[in-house]
Amino acid sequence: MSMQFNKHPYHLVDMSPWPITGSISAMMLTSGLVKWFHQFNINLLALGLVATMLTMIQWWRDVVRESTFQGSHTMIAVKGLKWGMILFIVSEVLFFFSFFWAFFHSSLAPSMEIGMNWPPNGIQAFNPFQIPLLNTVILLSSGATVTWAHHSLMESNFSQAMYSLFITILLGFYFTLLQAFEYLEAAFTISDSVFGTTFFVATGFHGLHVIIGTSFLFVCFMRLINCHFSSSHHLGFEAAAWYWHFVDVVWLFLYVFIYWWGG
Repeated sequence: MSMQFNKHPYHLVDMSPWPITGSISAMMLTSGLVKWFHQFNINLLALGLVATMLTMIQWWRDVVRESTFQGSHTMIAVKGLKWGMILFIVSEVLFFFSFFWAFFHSSLAPSMEIGMNWPPNGIQAFNPFQIPLLNTVILLSSGATVTWAHHSLMESNFSQAMYSLFITILLGFYFTLLQAFEYLEAAFTISDSVFGTTFFVATGFHGLHVIIGTSFLFVCFMRLINCHFSSSHHLGFEAAAWYWHFVDVVWLFLYVFIYWWGG
């Protein structure tokens, strides 16, 4: 529905196939995971991944069109979208809270099955002052560069915004490469007692969030190149910056408690 026919400042979206295709894709994805775990067959999982990615790309393409070209995102609509992003980040905080709960439950009172020690007997934990410390510096630096990009955008300095955002994306990609190298060099696996399970689940999901955040920032970078943002209308970038700061904060907790204190 184009804005010239609206008698109110709210955005009523057009009929869209993406909610139903997203639901079907998510069902294929979860069913494919079960099939992979039990039958070692990834066909349904691969189909679910492709369908989910296609749905996400086309759904977000429509949202970009509504905000950039159709003028559907009024101030009231933007306010609602901001609250939606805030509540999403709150749900992500609770998501990681469950992993920290599991970690502290196991580490503060180690059971007899793991030798009443933490880390358990036979586990060689990572040195927190090697790759984990470097990754901490990388993410903190990326938090500074994404803030630089945000302030440059608010001041209509688009060249500096693109430059600083590009640095942020490179730092996020570098973090992912270092974490992959760390996993390859690990002396334990996800099946090595509760230590391996809590370590790889917590840091692995954080790594997934870094990949998602880097992709989010890359889309914003492409939109910035195509002049989709202005100093007063850049909610997509603002949401990406909030998400990236959330990823930074979670990593600080992971580094302090799991790498340094827990290791």
